[in-house]
Amino acid sequence: MTKTRLIVLSLLVAAPLASGRELAPAALKKAVDRILDRPQFEPLFWAAEIRSGKTGQVLYERNARKNMTPASTMKLVTTAAALDVLGPEYRMRTTLETSAPIDGQGRLLGDLYLVGRGDPVLARKDPDGRTGFDVLADALIAAGVSRIQGRLVGDESLLRDRRPEDWEWADLVWCYGAEVSALSWNDACATLSVLPGSRVGDPAVVDRVPASAYYSVVSSVTTALAGVESDLTLVRPLGSSRIELSGTYPLGGARDDLEVALEDPARYATTVFAELLRTRGIEVTGEITTTATPAPPGARVLASRESPPLRELVKGVNKPSNNLHAEILRRLLGVAGRGEGSLEKSREVVADFAQRLGVPGLVAALEDGSGLSRTDMLRPHDLVDLLVAMESHPQAAVFRDSLPTAGVDGTLERRLRGTPAEGRVQAKTGTLKQANALAGYVTSRAGDRYVFSIVANHNTLKGRDTTAAIDEIVTLLAR
Repeated sequence: MTKTRLIVLSLLVAAPLASGRELAPAALKKAVDRILDRPQFEPLFWAAEIRSGKTGQVLYERNARKNMTPASTMKLVTTAAALDVLGPEYRMRTTLETSAPIDGQGRLLGDLYLVGRGDPVLARKDPDGRTGFDVLADALIAAGVSRIQGRLVGDESLLRDRRPEDWEWADLVWCYGAEVSALSWNDACATLSVLPGSRVGDPAVVDRVPASAYYSVVSSVTTALAGVESDLTLVRPLGSSRIELSGTYPLGGARDDLEVALEDPARYATTVFAELLRTRGIEVTGEITTTATPAPPGARVLASRESPPLRELVKGVNKPSNNLHAEILRRLLGVAGRGEGSLEKSREVVADFAQRLGVPGLVAALEDGSGLSRTDMLRPHDLVDLLVAMESHPQAAVFRDSLPTAGVDGTLERRLRGTPAEGRVQAKTGTLKQANALAGYVTSRAGDRYVFSIVANHNTLKGRDTTAAIDEIVTLLAR
């Protein structure tokens, strides 16, 4: 957005704002239409609705009742439903369970089950510096276990449907397309950090975190002349835990962190836990395996770890736009409302929530919980209805606090800085290859409040062109 455009737009809305009143619909329509009707946007499709947060009046509307691909603004639906159905204090409990005895030498004479219940942050360190697995391992040692004479079994039976049918295969290689499981570690991902070697022709340096035996990295990347553009290529064949790197990386180049999704999240997590136990002196003599059926009845809990409350976890969904965490919450809705952690049952629970909220159109086509699906459909009008309804919901403050703030944090941290919108917009971004969206709340300098949803679909332009236009509109509202 240029300085000249900002001046022109500010003149269009100066009169309504000067008196401290809300934007007049006629002036707002003229200003917004000037942005969306630019010749460069002719090939794409815009849909938007802006509503007064005070009166509920629709101040601007364009194609707001058309179905649109929402991208990650879908997470607004998932997190709102989760706060309503599960409650802000909901926690996921991960346990170590067994029905086998422990003998006098500290040997567990049978299988140990690592039971996941959807905790998405097991790898995050607590204030004391321990991860969730550290907590479980310490408790197991405290219970007197020094050896497991049996299998270590990762129990992922609580949740189903690792991915929607229409997620694109290319997405599954990267962390944003990680598969869903009731038991996951490090977002079911590994980070490969690539650095050039000391001299041209040297092998590039590849560090990996975590350095688990669950996956392997084979690199043929060599160091190229300084200033040469990198042609780094990563391949992870589907069904394989082998990651292949090839190409060149320029001398003096900055570190490149590649976030790679790993298949079979439960087996990955169970392997990492077995490796941790080994470093603590606890050997697992049996197989490292997983199960999609519950642990045997009568098993006793040897150790447990609870996740942070949902009021904190929803921030980890909306602010960074974490797809995996959203998908886990979506399936937990099915567990809570229908006793089954599947996409089908969770869709029914979201439909119930939408009916209670008075927004039945919200569930026309909700294929997933994150917005990564290209066949998700939401109408901006319905999304604004949801946002308005959440303003008077008991969890209104928690919901709003989970959203990125313009120029401050999350996916809006670098957007709208130095504009009147900085710190005044709390909204969820949405980005796919041909879709850009923003939906949320604006508080103007005069204290007026606006609720909005703006979506661009069928976009073959650079994403920054459409996001810049969206940012111009919310800047108008914030003045």
